Amino acid sequence: MNFLEMLRKMALARKTMNKPTFNFCAGPAALPKPVLAQAQAELLDWHGLGISVMEISHRSAEYKALAEKAEASLRALMNIGDEHAVLFLHGGATHQFSNIPMSLLGQGAIGEYITNGMWSKKAAVEGARFGNVHEIDALSLDAEGNRSIVDADNWRRAESAIFTHYTPNETIEGMRFAFAPESKGALIADMSSCILSEKIDVSAFDLIYAGAQKNIGPAGMTIVIVKRDLFEKMSFDGLPKVFNYREQAKHGSMINTPPTYAWYLASLVFDWLIELGGVAEMERRSHLKSSMLYQCIEEDDFYRNPIATADRSMMNIPFILKDDSLNPIFIEQAREAHLVGLEGHRSVGGMRASLYNSMSLEGVQALVDFMRTFKRQFG
Repeated sequence: MNFLEMLRKMALARKTMNKPTFNFCAGPAALPKPVLAQAQAELLDWHGLGISVMEISHRSAEYKALAEKAEASLRALMNIGDEHAVLFLHGGATHQFSNIPMSLLGQGAIGEYITNGMWSKKAAVEGARFGNVHEIDALSLDAEGNRSIVDADNWRRAESAIFTHYTPNETIEGMRFAFAPESKGALIADMSSCILSEKIDVSAFDLIYAGAQKNIGPAGMTIVIVKRDLFEKMSFDGLPKVFNYREQAKHGSMINTPPTYAWYLASLVFDWLIELGGVAEMERRSHLKSSMLYQCIEEDDFYRNPIATADRSMMNIPFILKDDSLNPIFIEQAREAHLVGLEGHRSVGGMRASLYNSMSLEGVQALVDFMRTFKRQFG
């Protein structure tokens, strides 16, 4: 190697080192860079206390103020009225797969579950461990692997379900309900992968839950938004106190030590969202980002998205390469281009790009540019 070639390699290495990395992982997902920067700056000394927010008591006046501010910010972002309690609980959304039927499926009650993907199916399977479940299989799958949601007019509904549970956005399959199903009982939604990404009418729901690790913060915490009237339909006999939604609401989600650092980071994310323009702005960006990627996928048959257009997710976009043997090369070259987390879920294969709120337009453009370059190389 001559001197000029060595200089060129050194310059390229410097350029590569300064290139941002874009994380398309489905969860735990990327956090906004400004939020991480603020958390880093405050890590050793929070609000001049000389210690980290991770070290202070959740019973202290300082932490209680943080918790109250976080709840107020989330209420403002989602227009949540006083008729709903907002809980910041331990664990993931899977915890709620059990907590909900444990609370509502007593004395022969029926829970209606609409399933169109892995997470809604898991919720139904777990629900059946605690009571009567009526499952509506709303997933249509053809011989080529194309998926769509069965028209609601063709669903066989339960006559007297105490609740209807559905998953508005299926993270693995990349499917989205463009509507909220009708329910004769309580309407319950697992919004783990779509909360805060588009405007919803919270008043139409009796219970919303969402694992934090996609659009809210780090793993280890779940938000539960529950209509206070629903407490009257719940049975808490024999339930451990930490699983009692009404008691959690009474105690401000602090029956025991809550996930304090996750709550703190969620508060920073809420501030970041408000500063950017709130949920309306996130919805605008979600439409724009997903449209950019779908347009690239549809340019020809080199890439394919197996979801019916009307049922496509804006958050999680799976795509398949025409030649499966190129999959490991695609992943390797994507990583070299500082694009990570693009492997599809092991159950469906292919690729998947998750475009949560923290994913920038620049990140999506970088992925689209890479996909077009890759196609020119191997198409």
